[in-house]
Amino acid sequence: MESSYSLIILLLLTSAISLISALEKTNVEFIRTSCGLTTYPTLCFKSLSTRAAAIQTSPKLLAQTALSVALDTTRTTSSSMVKLSKVHGMAPLEVAAMKDCLELLSDSVYELQRSLHEMSRPGSKDSRLVMRDIQTWVSSAMTDEDTCTEGFKNDLKMESVVRGKIVKAAHLTSNALALINSYASLSR
Repeated sequence: MESSYSLIILLLLTSAISLISALEKTNVEFIRTSCGLTTYPTLCFKSLSTRAAAIQTSPKLLAQTALSVALDTTRTTSSSMVKLSKVHGMAPLEVAAMKDCLELLSDSVYELQRSLHEMSRPGSKDSRLVMRDIQTWVSSAMTDEDTCTEGFKNDLKMESVVRGKIVKAAHLTSNALALINSYASLSR
């Protein structure tokens, strides 16, 4: 009798492990397929696949997580740029360009925070309007990140340094926007 219970428990445990493994594969494949819709699919998958258990197969959670990753990276980039701005010996034009860049990154962080906050709120009376606002804010954040390097056109070395710091945040923001657009089209 005791061995029957042991066998039943072993079978249930094995079944549960198989089910969990199948769900994890499904979640990861959902992320891989969804990331295929983005401009930077490899970066998308790499940045989101480690969060597959939390995302599951939810387009909303996928978009929110992508937005959160973009926000975290943009914050880190902004902090890195603040440190770079304190380097002595920059020409007056570089100082002005750096000030503009820091302001643009600050705006980008604000727009991404605002978007994440709105996406995290429980349903709204007019979710289409809210989604359009989020799409606009994330698009604006992406433009801010891209625009950051424009002030350094006369100094190719500094432009390269700044671009090197900003490119990942801009690509993650682009991916987040693509996933938000995909989610918005599903929720219509």
